[in-house]
Amino acid sequence: MATRTQTVDFILDQLSDLVSVSARKMFGDYELWFDGKLVAVICRDQLFLKITAAGRALTVDPVETPPYPGAKPSLLIDAGRWDDREWLGGLIQKTAYQLPTPAPKRPKRARQ
Repeated sequence: MATRTQTVDFILDQLSDLVSVSARKMFGDYELWFDGKLVAVICRDQLFLKITAAGRALTVDPVETPPYPGAKPSLLIDAGRWDDREWLGGLIQKTAYQLPTPAPKRPKRARQ
């Protein structure tokens, strides 16, 4: 089951106070980016956050599970918490700040 666009729209609306948040479609599901960092994925209408110490500290009884088969475990964020804009925004920000900055992309080589 792919993620519904309504779910992504709702999460993005809840995070609208964060200036640099966006979602990118990925095989029927979505990646959630903040400040140039991949912080979460939305799969099967569920929010899976990359695991950080800050994320664990801000969630009650954190559930760690992979968002799809073969993926690394992530924190499953209960949909009942999505309504709390301030908490969700803080969770995304604090998680992003603890993630490493991605390496710059290499320029594509010209074909000969």
